Amino acid sequence: MKVIATNIAETKIISWRGKEVKTGIYKYPVSKPIYLDKEDVEGDHVIDRRYHGGVDKACYLYAADHYSYWKEKYPDLDWQHGMFGENLTVDGFDEYNIKIGSIYKLGEAVVQISRPRQPCYKLGVRFEDQKIIKQFIDSLFSGVYVRVLTPGFVTTNDEFVIEEEHSTGITIAELNTLMFHYEEEKHKDILDKALMDPLVSYSDKKYFSKRA
Repeated sequence: MKVIATNIAETKIISWRGKEVKTGIYKYPVSKPIYLDKEDVEGDHVIDRRYHGGVDKACYLYAADHYSYWKEKYPDLDWQHGMFGENLTVDGFDEYNIKIGSIYKLGEAVVQISRPRQPCYKLGVRFEDQKIIKQFIDSLFSGVYVRVLTPGFVTTNDEFVIEEEHSTGITIAELNTLMFHYEEEKHKDILDKALMDPLVSYSDKKYFSKRA
């Protein structure tokens, strides 16, 4: 896996239901390295820290491979990397194989896979269509947030290399399934596994425990 683009946002004001709202979802590629710190990406603009930034959401990664899928659905958009609000666009990234809690070397940084993305209306604003929210959820192409265990710079063409796989963990796709598509007869074993896993975030466990 390899970094295809590093993306940073400036604060932008959008109109939502008659109100002006600030957002940092309009990320665009930059030519310089970006610095992954413990709670955010240096120089990026994290507006609402209730839902973005922090230890479990320090940096957001999205798969370059998924772009072709979305371009077919939204061919008229001005397509650039960073469209999903990701700080890093990564080639070869697969939610069905990468496990929550696994540790990766990423440029100078060391990161741990922490939480899938849960989209909000701001993604719909960037895509100019709120239908993207349900489509994003149904696709299971969520990308992932990471914890930054060792801060450092990341630049284009840096490798995303496994250092320690959480072999007994659940995949990003499985966690997305529990979040949005849970069926007890199909997914009870995965739910139990997630609730027992010390590397699944407290916030996600709190949500899943309502299903138990």
